[in-house]
Amino acid sequence: MFKNITILGAGSWGMAIAKVLQSNNTNVTMWEFNKDDCEIIRTQRCHPKKLAMIQLDASIKITNDLHASLKNAELVVLAVPSQLLRRVLQDLKEVNFSNIAFVNLAKGIEIGTLKRMSEVVHDALKVPYLQIATLSGPSHAEEVATDIPTAIVAASASTKLTKKIQQSFSTDTLRVYESGDLIGVELGGSLKNIIAIAAGISAGLNMGDNTMGALLTRGLAEITRLGMAMHAKSDTFAGLSGVGDLVTTCMSKHSRNRFVGEHIGRGEKLDEIIASMSMVAEGVQTTKSGFELAKKYNVEMPITFEVYEVLFNNKPPDIAIKDLMKRDLKTEVWQ
Repeated sequence: MFKNITILGAGSWGMAIAKVLQSNNTNVTMWEFNKDDCEIIRTQRCHPKKLAMIQLDASIKITNDLHASLKNAELVVLAVPSQLLRRVLQDLKEVNFSNIAFVNLAKGIEIGTLKRMSEVVHDALKVPYLQIATLSGPSHAEEVATDIPTAIVAASASTKLTKKIQQSFSTDTLRVYESGDLIGVELGGSLKNIIAIAAGISAGLNMGDNTMGALLTRGLAEITRLGMAMHAKSDTFAGLSGVGDLVTTCMSKHSRNRFVGEHIGRGEKLDEIIASMSMVAEGVQTTKSGFELAKKYNVEMPITFEVYEVLFNNKPPDIAIKDLMKRDLKTEVWQ
């Protein structure tokens, strides 16, 4: 297992993972880009606006110095928002990463390039894919940090890397599975946030359980269609990073993406909702990327299309739902 691990990003998920790794007797260093937040976490061992319910152990080093945080690192955990990842990595282009592995925690697809996070790491740092993994699944930081049983999946082209990640991250309350389907795991974790916004809109409009059940089922269908077009494995979407993460994110009180959708459904404006949040709802930007991927691969993704229209073209949410219901009738399964 890894003994010296650096976490880039001290948001709620970064802090939760720091607590997990420290409990496994790992030497943990955490980098926070904001100097004020860094000082709050360093002195108080928590952050009142991010993950106030835990206290980080005194052995966890917290720094604002990006390059210094990497000293002795064997594994770098990327816990920064997906749209900021490349910017952070660009400051590390001159570092020799030949003996350092990366595990990404962000769930998103880069705007413009339409790259998954492992592709961004590979592109920005020229690191081989055998040194890159993604950790995904139904894993709200608030629950992981308070030792509520959780199962997630580590995906990579390297079984050696996923096994070391399993050993380093698994505890009595966090169970890590392996996967060789990096494409599917990253797509499932990212695209489900679009469906979670739709689920929030449905809740904000006071729709019922029938609506939610249909939304999750058909949302999974369109995620799987795109995944297959991008050479992911269909079984992945029936796993932790697929249906597992989808159900959790769409139904949970902790979900930032559902939160955005609920307030949209109640008639609030997107800009005002985002401004009120202390953490990032990845699904907003992923809706743009998912919309573009659907066009690129010529995949039908009607829920994604309607969420895009609501978020960025001011389409009334109730009209979006009506338009989904009035689409041409389809066959679900036929043999």
